[in-house]
Amino acid sequence: MDRQSALLWMKDVSKAFPGVQALQSVSLYAAAGEVLGLIGQNGAGKSTLMKILSGVYTIDSGELYFNGSPLVIHSPHQAQELGISIIYQELNLMPNLSVMENIFIGREPGGAVFVDRRQLEQQTRAILERMHMHLRPTALLRSLSVAEQQMVEIAKAISRDVRVLIMDEPTSALSEAEVETLFEIIRELKRSGVAVIFISHRLEEVLHICDRVSVLRDGQNAGDVQVADTSREELIRRMVGRSLEQFFHRTEHLDGSVSSTEVVLEVQKIHRRGNTLNPDAVVLDDVSFSLRRGEILGLAGLVGAGRTELVRTIFGADRRRSGRILLNGREVNIHSPVDAIRLGIGLVPEDRKAQGLILGLAVRENMTLAHLDTLSRAEFVQLATERRLVTEYIERFEIRTPSMEQKVVNLSGGNQQKVVIAKWLMLTPQILIMDEPTRGIDVGAKSEIYELMHQLATHGISIIMISSEFPELLAMCDRIVCLAEGRVTGELLHREATLETLMHFCTLRRQVVSVSEGAIAL
Repeated sequence: MDRQSALLWMKDVSKAFPGVQALQSVSLYAAAGEVLGLIGQNGAGKSTLMKILSGVYTIDSGELYFNGSPLVIHSPHQAQELGISIIYQELNLMPNLSVMENIFIGREPGGAVFVDRRQLEQQTRAILERMHMHLRPTALLRSLSVAEQQMVEIAKAISRDVRVLIMDEPTSALSEAEVETLFEIIRELKRSGVAVIFISHRLEEVLHICDRVSVLRDGQNAGDVQVADTSREELIRRMVGRSLEQFFHRTEHLDGSVSSTEVVLEVQKIHRRGNTLNPDAVVLDDVSFSLRRGEILGLAGLVGAGRTELVRTIFGADRRRSGRILLNGREVNIHSPVDAIRLGIGLVPEDRKAQGLILGLAVRENMTLAHLDTLSRAEFVQLATERRLVTEYIERFEIRTPSMEQKVVNLSGGNQQKVVIAKWLMLTPQILIMDEPTRGIDVGAKSEIYELMHQLATHGISIIMISSEFPELLAMCDRIVCLAEGRVTGELLHREATLETLMHFCTLRRQVVSVSEGAIAL
C-alpha cells in the first residue's frame, strides 16, 4: 500500500528528552480497517511515539499526515476530536460512576446540569449492542471485571467516532477467554474501517490478531512486515538485533561458575495476589530461586512479568500470600522494609526520584537516611561522624557534587543513583537488590555503575539485578531468571543466555523448569 494514501502516516519523527534521544527519524503508517502491531523491547520508543500521536508530546522534527492532509497535534483533546484515541494499560475510568456516565463524561445529552438519563442510556446501549458488548449501561464501573472495564474504554472511544484506536498492552490483565472477546471486538472495529494500533509483548497474540507489524529498536525503525510473511523468531531477531554495548566490566566467573557456591538467599514458592487493576489477579505464582554469595543474579521479564513485585515482596514492601524466604539457610519473617534492612538487605528502587531519594534534602541527608540510628547518640545525630562518612562515600563513588550540602535534586541522574547506592552500602548489606539501576542515566554514568556493581560482587555482596535492557543482563549477570506473567519460565547460566533465548522465555505463557544447567518448557 502507498503510505501517502494511508489513513495515518507519521514520517521521520524525532523526539529527544534531556540526555536521551527517544526517537530518531521513525516512520509509521496505518490504513483504515487495518490492525497494526507495534512491538519492541522496553525503552524502544513505542510509548513516546504513541504519546506524540495522541497529543501528549509534540515532535521535535518530522511530519504527520491524517487522511492525506498535514497535521499538527497540540493536545490530547485535539487528537480525540480528530478520532484518535488511546487506551492505556492503566485504565483511565471513574469507578464510582456508571458505565454510561464513564462513556459520555463531559458530553452527556441534555447538558451537564440537567442530563437526559433516558437518552444517555439509549445511546450507550446502542454503542454496546453495535460492538456486541454485553454490559448494563447503569452498572457501576467498580462492579465490573478488568476485561469489562476495558470494553467500557473501547466504547468510550467509539462514542467519539474513533478512526484510529491505540491499544497499549490491552491483554496484560485478561484471561484467555477475555482475550478472545477483546479480539472479536477488534475484528468488529476492523470491519468498521477503524485503524487499530496494537501494542503488545505477547508475540503470539500479535501474530494472531494483526495484519502487519512495525518493529522499533533503540528509538529507530527495525522493520515493517506483513504477518503472513514473518514468524515469532523473525520478530524477536528484529527486536533484539543489536550487538552488546562496550561499557560492561563484569567479566569474571561468567563461564558459568560464580565465586562462591554458598547460598545466601532462597525464595520458595512465593505467591501474591492483587494489583491496582484487579485485587484478585495472581501477581506472583509460586516463584522460587536462589542467590549465591558474590553473585549477580539477573531477573529478566517484560512489562507485567512481576519482577518489581517480586523484589518488593522480598524486601517487605508488599505482603505475600504464601511462600518462604530463607537467609543463610534460616527462614526469616520479613513483614516490612525495616525487617529487611535489619537482616542486611537493601533495595535500590526502580524510581529513584519517587522512592529512593528526598529531592529537597541535601546529598548528606539522603545518604545517611537509612543509617541514622547508628549515627545518633541520645537522639542527636553525631554530625562530625556523619560528615566523615559522607565524605568517604562521595570520594569512593566519585559523586560529582559541589558539596555534601547540595540538594540532591540538582545532581545528574547518574550521581543521584550513586547517592542511593551509597545510602545502602553504608549499612554493609549482604544482599543488594537493584531495580533498573541504569535507567535514565547517560552512557558514562552507566559504565561507572557497572564497575561499582562488579566491585561489590567481588567483595562478596550478592546482587539481584532487574533490567529491561537484556544486553545489560547478558553482560553483567552470572545467572538469569526469566519471568513471564508472574511465573519463573527459565533459568539460564551466562554461557547459555542470548538475546533470543531471553526473549523466548520472557514471552512464554507456559511454565518451565530448569533441567541440569539449562531450561526446557513443560
